[in-house]
Amino acid sequence: MLVFLTIVLTSNFADAQFIKEKSISAQIGYGISVPYDSFDDIADDGFYAQGELVLKITSWFELRPYAGFIITNSNGKDLNNNPTYEKAESKAFLLGGKARLRAPIPWVAPFIETGIGTSIGKFETLTGYHSFDKSGVIYHIPFAFGLELGKDHNVDLGFTYYFQPSVKQFVGAFAFGLTFPLNK
Repeated sequence: MLVFLTIVLTSNFADAQFIKEKSISAQIGYGISVPYDSFDDIADDGFYAQGELVLKITSWFELRPYAGFIITNSNGKDLNNNPTYEKAESKAFLLGGKARLRAPIPWVAPFIETGIGTSIGKFETLTGYHSFDKSGVIYHIPFAFGLELGKDHNVDLGFTYYFQPSVKQFVGAFAFGLTFPLNK
């Protein structure tokens, strides 16, 4: 992670030749948090927002340092609208780096991305299998897939997830994003 951030920051100052374009991407979406295991099949909902610095290496590969947040709360009901004591809540700042692979197809380009990052905040997972009430810094593994739309692929529509093994839950979102070029 430290090596990745050093490369990104150094290339930003040195105007490295391997970065073809730079952009800023802003995403917003419907957030969820789900425990790894539960008796009552729960998913708590909330809000998600994130910003990314897009460093385009080739037409099919990008590096994406990111910062964002997610807030989810339990409503005391499972997915079938039955009352439950189980919950998976998260109120966290997300920080890290991802790599995106995309099919270089005009107008509609599918993508997949992964990386590593950290979640800073409060996490609560209460199920028949696990009980975590943790505040602080934990690591997460981001994973996302979706479509880049438009002539310049400047609209994102996709699903993004952050697996948080130390609190036995994942958070994620169905997100919409816009990308704005920095050097055109």
